[in-house]
Amino acid sequence: MSAAADGGPALPELLHAAVTAVGGTERPGQVAMAEAVAQAVDAGTHLLIQAGTGTGKSLGYLVPALAHGERVVVATATLALQRQLVERDLPRTVEALHPLLRRRPQYAMLKGRSNYLCLHRLHEGVPAEEEDGLFDPFEAAQAAAVTGGASSRLGKDLLRLRDWADETETGDRDGLSPGVSDRAWAQVSVTSRECLGASKCAYGAECFAEAARERARLADVVVTNHALLAIDAIEGAPVLPGHEVLIVDEAHELVSRVTGAASGELTPGGVNRAVRRAAKLVDEKAADQLLTASESFERVMELALPGRLEEIPEDLGYALAALRDAARTCLTALGNTRDASVQDEDAVRKQAVATVENVHAVAERVLAGSEYDVVWYERHDRFGASLRIAPLSVSGLLREKLFAERSVVLTSATLRLGGDFNGVGASLGLAPEGEHGQDAPEWRGLDVGSPFDYRKQGILYVAQHLSPPGREGGRGDMLAELTSLVQAAGGRTLGLFSSMRGAQAAAEELRGRLDVPVLLQGEETLGELIRRFAEDPRTCLFGTLSLWQGVDVPGASCQLVVMDRIPFPRPDDPLMSARQKAVEEGGGNGFMAVAATHAALLMAQGAGRLVRATGDRGVVAVLDSRLARARYGGFLRSSMPDFWYTTNGEQVRRSLAAIDAAAGDAS
Repeated sequence: MSAAADGGPALPELLHAAVTAVGGTERPGQVAMAEAVAQAVDAGTHLLIQAGTGTGKSLGYLVPALAHGERVVVATATLALQRQLVERDLPRTVEALHPLLRRRPQYAMLKGRSNYLCLHRLHEGVPAEEEDGLFDPFEAAQAAAVTGGASSRLGKDLLRLRDWADETETGDRDGLSPGVSDRAWAQVSVTSRECLGASKCAYGAECFAEAARERARLADVVVTNHALLAIDAIEGAPVLPGHEVLIVDEAHELVSRVTGAASGELTPGGVNRAVRRAAKLVDEKAADQLLTASESFERVMELALPGRLEEIPEDLGYALAALRDAARTCLTALGNTRDASVQDEDAVRKQAVATVENVHAVAERVLAGSEYDVVWYERHDRFGASLRIAPLSVSGLLREKLFAERSVVLTSATLRLGGDFNGVGASLGLAPEGEHGQDAPEWRGLDVGSPFDYRKQGILYVAQHLSPPGREGGRGDMLAELTSLVQAAGGRTLGLFSSMRGAQAAAEELRGRLDVPVLLQGEETLGELIRRFAEDPRTCLFGTLSLWQGVDVPGASCQLVVMDRIPFPRPDDPLMSARQKAVEEGGGNGFMAVAATHAALLMAQGAGRLVRATGDRGVVAVLDSRLARARYGGFLRSSMPDFWYTTNGEQVRRSLAAIDAAAGDAS
């Protein structure tokens, strides 16, 4: 029950106090959002709410959630927002609301177990594998750091981790700055499957992950990530504490994160790892059976060609059946064997069971041949072939697990695609708005707008004269157009490309044509590239998908955002093409429901990189004539911010030059 309904202060008073505490100003969209969230939470219904950049949506949902009084879980996609909530918004909001609510809500952050330092691993070492032998990783680290050998970076990272372990209060990897490599972190962390459990572990009483879970159990607001939320929903074993209200921020990411958590993978390397780990603990017959099955699987994978497997090939079927049966035999043996000669036997056993269980589960799932799963081969130049399986859709899973027992608020700057919320709603398992029933939860969508005047602050330019992009590269007219736009803007360009090959070609071309720095994703860490881009307004930053969302560079450094083409999924993407085909077989428009919706979401996110503050001015340029000429172009454009729209390149170049001149005068 809300504070106002319980005789406490009204929501506007609470919101005003919170906004004042964080040094902000109340905005109409923020007020409308807070009122809508309060109504949904009090009524136990569901809400999809689009809140544009600058709305102040964090307080728009935190204030009514705190006023409600019951436990709230807030799930986000990015580390940056998690930190903002826990380190800035929640402390100030709680302090501001404490006198009004006459209570002090507690908050905590909770992540997956592998995000926390494992004291058992730290002190007892990693269960050794055959090629490494039994060793103390920190003794090896000390030697490497002193000798400066090939593993000196790993060595230094491990020594830093040992020192940090004596200082940290949380053991949270994200609290370690600067960070360490994934390889180093793997030496001091465990997955939930590898964990011994607090009751069996000698360090259980001091465990950082268990302490985080206890803080979450006692908290009024628990901040977590989409991945842990997905695991909590999928696996059935509660990871998050019980809660009546769930708020999903950055909700446009949720379906892909849940899909990832519900997917499985088998690689020859992963299977070989399971063989090595099990061989120490099971009898020779069981170990040989798994080894033979592993070799058979590896031979099949050597010939695997990328693409979807609508039917399982006979040779793969035999190999997977052998793997499944051998893994089951080993799991039975692992449950019965207790070999006192194995050092730190419980940790070794846990690690072996985890890897063998994964082999068994994925092999069995692929062999089951469910019509609701998609199976395909992938091939990576460096890592070789892998066998992947993912759900055709997660909508049913989300409808059943996410919306059934709690009030859910989903918010993002990009949820209203093509003029309504039904596309995103369908991907979440929600029927079209207003068509709810026993199996279709009641929900509503609300767009609270943005504090920015997009039509005055930005231009959407579509280069209608360019030839449509084909599957082959070498778009000379596009590169010439890009060059002229960047030149008019004086740099200041964020280039969003649909492929890394396209980004590299454009960077190479512009470095030869223009006297402005062009940074390229992959040539430095992403954080460093964004920092350099923000510091020097004459700089350009080119890259691919991770730049389409999450880059927040207000001001003169980002006044031109360029998209080289509409970011449709690749025609040969196994999962997307399977989803599109399923929609078509059901009588729907697969292209619009899957490919166009995917592109619309990315384009809305990409265009959102331009205007980040009230003083920002600039152009979003799409160098793909289909956005102006194709029938679906209107759907895509209506999903983007409401910029002033033109196909006049000369006018746009004059505008960019004027913005560049104004920015130069201001500096």
